Amino acid sequence: QVQLVESGGGLVQAGGSLRLSCVVSGSIDRINAMGWYRQAPGKQRELVAVISRGGSTNYVDSVRGRFTVSRDNAKNTVYLQMNSLKPEDAAVYYCAAAAEGGDYWGQGTQVTVSS
Repeated sequence: QVQLVESGGGLVQAGGSLRLSCVVSGSIDRINAMGWYRQAPGKQRELVAVISRGGSTNYVDSVRGRFTVSRDNAKNTVYLQMNSLKPEDAAVYYCAAAAEGGDYWGQGTQVTVSS
């Protein structure tokens, strides 16, 4: 079992920044990759950024160059630094873990971007 708890969402003006955090606990050694997803009202959930066990990262084109995914192994925490936020980035952001035996999700954190 893996438990994920996100934090860091909130209201920000367009052009601003937020940093989301995801604290991971449980069977951490079974995790192969961590991802950040988002879901806006009326839209499908989309993968925003992923970081593999080896540390390689990848991003959806719409956020590449503005968002950075990273992790602090000592704190069992994955981050999503979001810069130059746009109104279209507004969504509920979810942390997810792809682990041996299944996928796990956090509860989500709301990001609102005012224009």
